[in-house]
Amino acid sequence: MPEIIIVKNEAEAGAIYGRCVANLIKAKPDAVLGLATGSSPLAAYRALAEIVTAESIDVSQVRGFALDEYIGLPLEHPESYHSTIRRTVIEPLGLDPAKVRVPGDALDGAPLEDGERIAAAGPAYDRAIEDAGGIDVQILGIGTDGHVGFNEPGSSLASGTRVKTLAEQTRVDNARFFDGDIDKVPTHCITQGIGTIMKARHLVLLAFGSGKAEAIEETVEGGVSAYCPASALQMHPHATIIVDEEAASRLRHKDYYRYAYTHKPAWQGI
Repeated sequence: MPEIIIVKNEAEAGAIYGRCVANLIKAKPDAVLGLATGSSPLAAYRALAEIVTAESIDVSQVRGFALDEYIGLPLEHPESYHSTIRRTVIEPLGLDPAKVRVPGDALDGAPLEDGERIAAAGPAYDRAIEDAGGIDVQILGIGTDGHVGFNEPGSSLASGTRVKTLAEQTRVDNARFFDGDIDKVPTHCITQGIGTIMKARHLVLLAFGSGKAEAIEETVEGGVSAYCPASALQMHPHATIIVDEEAASRLRHKDYYRYAYTHKPAWQGI
């Protein structure tokens, strides 16, 4: 069962993640971070960057692997995840760009018709993660339908990195990054699978707002099912879910989650 932490706002959630990862980097300078895009992780990245600067933490050896990437967008497109990770993670933290990878790095806008090249990119990405020693901390957001990465409902819980078709709701949700025009949102992506994500040593999922309440309820207190891919976190030995009051509003046992976190020994961290 994941640890559930209910916070007042995104800034508090970001501070918890930032301290966790900063302590990891101090103890393991070549830590491997799993990186997500979207709005949920932004406060976490800001908090980590502030700690890195304030405490002069050396991040020169830190490595990173992004969760996913659109297919068909050139790497330098402002909404590609290659560009987004550079903008929101690499530059604020001062990471070495050569040590941060995105699943579509080898594709650079390759069309969907380039099937052999695209199909090979997924297994190659999983091998690269393994060669790096695996991911230490993987940050995750969650979609309104319970997807993590681009693993839409119905995705295999044992899946590796591969090509997926984006659900219509995901394209609607992401249209805000494309001038509100769903026709500009790609229909396919390459994403770490649930099986790949579950290999990370620590998973940290962030969710904010009432729009995520149903997905969080299914993830935490529903059954484990491919129709809520995030529910796989129930089977992970070290998963942390950090939510605000609105995202936690449908949880039946939220009083216990608050009690347990309040009484947790400080030395345990998250």
